[in-house]
Amino acid sequence: MAALSSARLGEVIETSSRGFWAESERLHDHPPLGALGLATMPDGSANVGIVSFAQTGGLDPGRRAVRRGSDDLFDHAIYDRHPELEYVLRTLFQVTSVGQLDGSTVRHGLPPLPVPLHFSVTGCDAGTVQLFVRQPGYFAGLLRHEGDVAADDLVAAHLRWVDQKLDDGHIWLADATRRIAALMKRDYDRLAVILNSIEPG
Repeated sequence: MAALSSARLGEVIETSSRGFWAESERLHDHPPLGALGLATMPDGSANVGIVSFAQTGGLDPGRRAVRRGSDDLFDHAIYDRHPELEYVLRTLFQVTSVGQLDGSTVRHGLPPLPVPLHFSVTGCDAGTVQLFVRQPGYFAGLLRHEGDVAADDLVAAHLRWVDQKLDDGHIWLADATRRIAALMKRDYDRLAVILNSIEPG
């Protein structure tokens, strides 16, 4: 399965049948909204999910970060002046499960088991993306997504990310748009939001 994935993005810190939360390897460094991510299962298969939310905050969720900057100290300079911030802050991202990869076999839908805690989350290379989205049977489930990011915004972000990753002259995007339109033929207002968000260039 390692051949299907790219660099390690984080470590699973909370998990369920619907997906998982991961802590990023580095502060402020997380995959973009809508990206595909992999978490390898003990049997060698991979849980495939879509990044559906991200946040950066203190290690103690009950305490907000406090302002450190001033007129002459801001942005990157704050971290240079306060290197301890790298150890008291963390970046998390949420992944919504949409399928499973077992070798070259793709199964869309919720995987049968959650990802184990403390397992690695990796990115997907272009070949893995192409394999998983070739027949995107997960669109209907993604349109029913419930979370901090609205389903329509998540779908649009995912379509843009895949289109950029494949770099195929928008061939996949055109087909995906037709599939989304067929699923949303009774909900034109929502469809219009998605279409307006994904128009290339």
